[in-house]
Parts: sequence; C-alpha cells; structure tokens
Amino acid sequence: MTDEHDERRPLGLVLLTGLYLFFFVVTVSTYGSPFPFLGRIYIGTVAKALIFVDSLVCLYLFLGLMKRQSMTWYLLIGYNLFEVINTIVNLTFITPAELERVIGERIDQEALMVNNIASALAILLLTQYIYRHKHYFTNSRKYLF
Repeated sequence: MTDEHDERRPLGLVLLTGLYLFFFVVTVSTYGSPFPFLGRIYIGTVAKALIFVDSLVCLYLFLGLMKRQSMTWYLLIGYNLFEVINTIVNLTFITPAELERVIGERIDQEALMVNNIASALAILLLTQYIYRHKHYFTNSRKYLF
C-alpha cells in the first residue's frame, strides 16, 4: 500500500538496501574475531572496536538507503572505495604466514588472492552501479533522523 505521493522504490534500490543489510549482519557476526585493517591484523579489544565502528557505518548506510538520503550516495562510494583500498593494502602487507599464525590453520594462498581480488572487483562494480544511479537518492534532508 503506497500513498499517491510516495515514489515507488526501484528494484535496484531494494536489492542494494538488502545487500547493505547483509553486510551489516556479516560485520556484526564477526565481533570478537581478528580484524585485518590497513596491512595489520588486529585482535582483542582493538579488533572489537574496529568491528563495532564498521558495523555502525554499515548500519548508517543501510538506513540511508532505506530513506534514500542523498548524502548516503557519497558515503556509499567513499566506503566502497575505502574497502577496495583496504583489501589491496591487506593483500600487500599481510603475509600468509602471519595470517596462518593468527587463524591457527593453513591457508591456500592462491585461493586467498583470488577471493580477495574477486570481492574487490565486485565492490567496484557495485560502486559503478551506485554512481550511475544517483537519481535514486531523492531525500535531500541533511540528517537521517
């Protein structure tokens, strides 16, 4: 049931909103795990703090997508580009031996590279989609709430 004055949500925006809800849930579910960030693996309280902040950012992006806030468009692009840069830096500076030590089991280095590069490319494609669909973000109010 929609009001005459409500705009119908495009399917792409609905899917994008669901994807960022999924990102939020995945981020929250990693609370307490080691967290790779800008070439280092953090554990303990620092990792929990980084995951908490990342969760808050994902929650904000989800809510901004729900409300179609125009500022969220900029934040989505910035967040996605930062995630790609973080992935590249982590692949460059975190050695497989260090990763194996933190995880406690052997890893397949080739699979690690392929999975991280594939996810970075997927995020870049997602960012391109967001960039091209700025017109979905019609709420120009400054604040979310």
